[in-house]
Amino acid sequence: MAKHRVSRSVVIDAPAERIFRIIIDPRRHHEFDGSGTVQRARSDAAPLGPGSRFGMDMRMGLPYRTANRVVEYEENRLIAWRHAGAHIWRWRLEPLDDGTTRVTETFDYTRMPAFYILIGYPARNARGIERSLPRLKRLVEEETPDEDSAGGAE
Repeated sequence: MAKHRVSRSVVIDAPAERIFRIIIDPRRHHEFDGSGTVQRARSDAAPLGPGSRFGMDMRMGLPYRTANRVVEYEENRLIAWRHAGAHIWRWRLEPLDDGTTRVTETFDYTRMPAFYILIGYPARNARGIERSLPRLKRLVEEETPDEDSAGGAE
């Protein structure tokens, strides 16, 4: 099963709760997206919770929209969502003894048709994750706690 997942991790010098607040806010996803596809949250976006639905404006060559649903949720530890595609984006936060947090982003393509694998989605998403995690790290470590509730792109 793990062979149908792409995961990368980074250690961030911040508590899990602070990082989680950023990840569960779709209005902020464009700030740390390393794929270049996330443009902005749709107007219905709000901090995410179990079963939340949220829309995103995206761009991969041409603009498009996604309608997403949270399918896994453990406050301050785990969130995962999916849209019409069979893949799942998962964020896992593991607090470490020194006050830092290991953040793991996973692209789970277990239920994707072989065609998507053949056209390179796993490798493309691995590259996106490898750019997203350092962006999230910079964003969290450079942001003061008072700025945690700042809004995303207009």
